[in-house]
Amino acid sequence: MRAGHVGGARHEEGGDAPTGAPVAYERLRSPHRRVDVADLVRTRTHHPEAIAEAAARRARRPLVDDSGRLMIIAADHPARGALAVGDRKFAMAGRADLLDRLCLALSRPGVDGVLATADILDDLLLLGALDGKVVIGSMNRGGLAGASFELDDRFTGHRPRDIERLGFDAGKLLLRIDYDDPGSLRTLEATARVIDEMAERRLPVFVEPFLCRRRDDGTLRNDLSAEAVTKSIAIASGLGGSSAYTWLKVPVTDNPDDMARVMETSTLPSVLLGGDVGEDQERAYEKWRGALQLPTVQGLVVGRSLLYPADGDVAAAVDTAVGLL
Repeated sequence: MRAGHVGGARHEEGGDAPTGAPVAYERLRSPHRRVDVADLVRTRTHHPEAIAEAAARRARRPLVDDSGRLMIIAADHPARGALAVGDRKFAMAGRADLLDRLCLALSRPGVDGVLATADILDDLLLLGALDGKVVIGSMNRGGLAGASFELDDRFTGHRPRDIERLGFDAGKLLLRIDYDDPGSLRTLEATARVIDEMAERRLPVFVEPFLCRRRDDGTLRNDLSAEAVTKSIAIASGLGGSSAYTWLKVPVTDNPDDMARVMETSTLPSVLLGGDVGEDQERAYEKWRGALQLPTVQGLVVGRSLLYPADGDVAAAVDTAVGLL
């Protein structure tokens, strides 16, 4: 990526950029390189239109390129109030640090793009980090982590028309189903309608389904048994009036050996999600490696475990994940 800062720079093609126009973010080679928050705030304050302008001139690419595989970095957790990574309660709360990590991850060979909410994608547009990348807007963040209404997961993020207007490449939504919580039915219905709206626009939508249940202390637990993941895939695959643009974003089952049978449930293209893998990064890589051999699995969408690896080496974690593809 090209070197530069947010305001008062020059375009790659030559000529002066308009004041406040975004330019590309330098590939991070040094731990001393930091996102300039003051520059971002200055542009947001005086030139908010720079975000839409950056989106309009962003160089685009196909969702899946000639490699036939997809490697996406996920960073939509903060908008749901999910800021923890392992035992670090507010690891994702430092926005400049998160943006630094994202820019580094996006600069690594083989990384196709990013999944995030509008605030983060707007910052990355201003930093020029999204040229030639797949951009996936996160759509439903209303089910705040730990809330009593967590399973009534309303669409408070990108709308289909926002993704179309900004020239983004796809959307993503979370679908958690608890048979004992009526909020799941409202989320199911809303999900089906969004799938319809995305299909009308010929825009892919990644659906991340789980069966889940509440523990005695009220917290939610996703069920990663083969039976639960199979059911969640079957339910998600049948939503909406067309599945032509639906992708699935699925977890690896508790027993990775079950994945071959589980993934026979649908012919929809799928990607594996990462989740918070804790200290055992190598075990996560092994689980992904096996599942990536299955015919419907097209790639990885991983966030915290690559952006905040236990050893702190973001580049190495990302490169290892890319190598699995």
